[in-house]
Amino acid sequence: MDDIGNPLDGVEEIMTRHDWVFDRPTPDELLVQIAGKRSHYNVTFIWQEEFQALQFFCEMDLQVPKKRMEMAARTLQDINEDLWLGHFDVPRSSGVPCFRHTIIFRGMGHVSGVDHVRDIVEIGIAECERCYNTFS
Repeated sequence: MDDIGNPLDGVEEIMTRHDWVFDRPTPDELLVQIAGKRSHYNVTFIWQEEFQALQFFCEMDLQVPKKRMEMAARTLQDINEDLWLGHFDVPRSSGVPCFRHTIIFRGMGHVSGVDHVRDIVEIGIAECERCYNTFS
């Protein structure tokens, strides 16, 4: 296998192909806002070299009211049971629903790594779109 290097370079390729404006505040972090059908999504990628892992976060552009957090927690359990990749959480500190997944890159080449990232972006946005009404 080719050395994967920093997969955020490949993520930049994906963002550029979609004409998505992104920010790369550090070599190990990339931020982008993606417009979906129901919302704008704040997407964050964080590369962890020591684990050869890329964390993916897709936050919805809404906040669960504190009075609905308990109900949201119960609903999250049902949603997460049906997911085959990634999971949702709603941190108490922000109340913002987020789809999360970590990709392990050990043994991948550049091309396969970019393909995995493209897939997780598509899956993450699709799951957020599917579950958006649950949190709004």
